Amino acid sequence: MTILIIYILIFIAAFYLVKIVSSMRAVKDDFTSLKTVTFGDESAVSPNRAASIISVIAIFAIWAAFTGSKYIPVHVPGPFIGELSFEYTAMNALGQTDDAEVTVTVYDVQSGDIPDKLEVDPGSGFALNDTAQIITYRSGLVKVQKNDVGGKEKGYKVIAINGQEISPSTELFIDNARIYMTAKGTLSVKPEQGWQMQPVWLPAPEAVGSRLLKVYNEGFKNFTLFEHLGWSLLRVVVGFVAGAIVGIPLGYAMGLSGWFRGWFDPIVEFMRPVPPLALIPLVIIWFGIGEQGKIILLFLASLWIMTISARAGVSGVKISKIHAAYSLGASKWQIMRLVIVPNSLPEIFTGARVSMGVCWGTVVAAELVAAQKGAGMMIINASKFQMTDLVIMGIVLIGVIGYAIDILMRISENYLVPWKGK
Repeated sequence: MTILIIYILIFIAAFYLVKIVSSMRAVKDDFTSLKTVTFGDESAVSPNRAASIISVIAIFAIWAAFTGSKYIPVHVPGPFIGELSFEYTAMNALGQTDDAEVTVTVYDVQSGDIPDKLEVDPGSGFALNDTAQIITYRSGLVKVQKNDVGGKEKGYKVIAINGQEISPSTELFIDNARIYMTAKGTLSVKPEQGWQMQPVWLPAPEAVGSRLLKVYNEGFKNFTLFEHLGWSLLRVVVGFVAGAIVGIPLGYAMGLSGWFRGWFDPIVEFMRPVPPLALIPLVIIWFGIGEQGKIILLFLASLWIMTISARAGVSGVKISKIHAAYSLGASKWQIMRLVIVPNSLPEIFTGARVSMGVCWGTVVAAELVAAQKGAGMMIINASKFQMTDLVIMGIVLIGVIGYAIDILMRISENYLVPWKGK
């Protein structure tokens, strides 16, 4: 919730800052600046590049700040590291009380520097000074009775911490730590965690970068990084192309023929909302765990989207254009080739972008089963061993490649379908 609030505040601040800076710049007196923007007019709305840049920087800065990254100088409060101490008051079986001090060393196991156990003067009396070691983000049991004289006798108990009374199943707070007494009277010490994320939950950007370099140089599971990404991309492309080859003609047939529409519409509309993940068990039973099953799953993920987009493209052709072509003496084949296909291509390209995105997202699920190479295989394998840096690395690579594919498809659409929106 804290991260979300910070992100919203950055969004609001950036919006007004860019707006103020833009208003201070000289306005160009050209056609674009004079164009009247109507609310809801998509053609008048273009991405604000400053907003895009600030958005990426903000996400990276929040990530770095909440993981203690060395890439930025400002961080949110991190976990307590160092020594803390508290004094406890114990009562023995005879009802006598005595005070002793516990010194706790809190260290970061990720740094690899494990401190030696402290040696302290035990002091006099039956309550003896003690030491303990606790790893950051964790709590530790401090069994003071184990060190005290008569601590194992019946009736022995700790009754106060730093002068504050404590009893079983209660807690109190000292500087840099929380102390909880269990039902059996043992002290559980939990040092302050701060706001930074644990590396096992979210590693710092440099940890992800180091993992990327390591996998790039050494590979992963006997395959190079490019082989993993290449196999995932190959599966996606084959599944998408197969879905397009079947789906586009089927969509045209459904858009042009009432019989085809009536026959296939129940099947298409039934399968369209079924997520590809739900089909994995059936695909394994029918096609096994090899490459064939993975391609079939991606084919099914693409098929219904391409069918619906092609059908929508045909249905969206204006009837006035068809009547005009007939009046000029065009044949059905000419109408199909010169009117229906060009007018339906924008809708098909939109469906292709959506389909490619769904296939690229489904490849991780497709590689869940017995895959020896692939980006999804890396993520799944790393998650079993809590290698969060490798998981995030795989997610980032999948996102970057998916975004690059979408950009290429947009460029192809602008080049192949220049009449879109005209």
